[in-house]
Amino acid sequence: MNGTLTDVAGLEVGHWTNLDAGTGCTVVLCAGDGAVAGVDVRGSAPGTRETDLLDPVNLIERVHAVMIGGGSAFGLDAAGGVMRWLERRGRGVEVGDFRVPIVCAAVLFDLPVGRADVRPDAAAGETACDAASPAAVPQGSVGAGTGASMGKALGFERATKSGLGSASVRLGSGVVVAALVAVNAFGDVVDPASGAVLAGPRLPHGGFARTSEVLLESAPSVAPGWNTTLAVVATDATLTKAGATKVAQMAHDGLARTIDPVHTMFDGDTVFALATGAAETPADVTVVGSAAAGVLAAAVLAGMHAATGLAGLPSVSELVAG
Repeated sequence: MNGTLTDVAGLEVGHWTNLDAGTGCTVVLCAGDGAVAGVDVRGSAPGTRETDLLDPVNLIERVHAVMIGGGSAFGLDAAGGVMRWLERRGRGVEVGDFRVPIVCAAVLFDLPVGRADVRPDAAAGETACDAASPAAVPQGSVGAGTGASMGKALGFERATKSGLGSASVRLGSGVVVAALVAVNAFGDVVDPASGAVLAGPRLPHGGFARTSEVLLESAPSVAPGWNTTLAVVATDATLTKAGATKVAQMAHDGLARTIDPVHTMFDGDTVFALATGAAETPADVTVVGSAAAGVLAAAVLAGMHAATGLAGLPSVSELVAG
């Protein structure tokens, strides 16, 4: 076990990172015929692609990749590069004489960090695929977490740099459940055990404001859509499409435990769920969903602690060290 999403057999993860532009993307590749997938979108400012097909009443059950990235809606172009990469390898759903790769995607807003005119594009998506491997997932200010930030109720200039994190757990049944998340939240990151604020809007003389308290006093100083936390939870168990959808729903509890407030009008919070079936073990949806919430909460904390400062936004580790 390496403690990241790639502990789930059948998954590989790759990043494209541009530190100068302050943006990037992350691709999760699903082996073979793909993974059974579900999704749950809770934020009110989402940027997504191919999420409707994951509704359990719709035809397609398996996806070949999930892409999460920066660049706001522009960044969805990276999914086209992932499709091209898969097509060249003969991967996709058979439709007559053709194969069509199924690539679901979601994006976060990182345009104020670095250069707004450089966003993940098709070439970036292909590069992330080339970099994909079953090794431990690099974390912090990489891939979709490159330009991620959080705690913006006092304006973007008071935000704290966050990043991409991952975590995993092996259940008593032997089934593995894991999560990967890019934390670009409007709210604070809190300790789920104590409720203490670990990161949020930075105060001028040190410390963090509490976003929930700021909202009681006045409207926030950031435009809608400047946020969004994106996650992929996965298991090597066998799930139905409806089961994967329920796991995605339950996994949002992990965000609610560690981000306050979450699922706001300013966020586009989206969780994808993948079931590779590599363990060939049917699993109880409630058990997997509960574990998914736990590892997603752990992944949020990992991403916050692994981040490094960028474009004038300090990370939590740098603030503590300073």
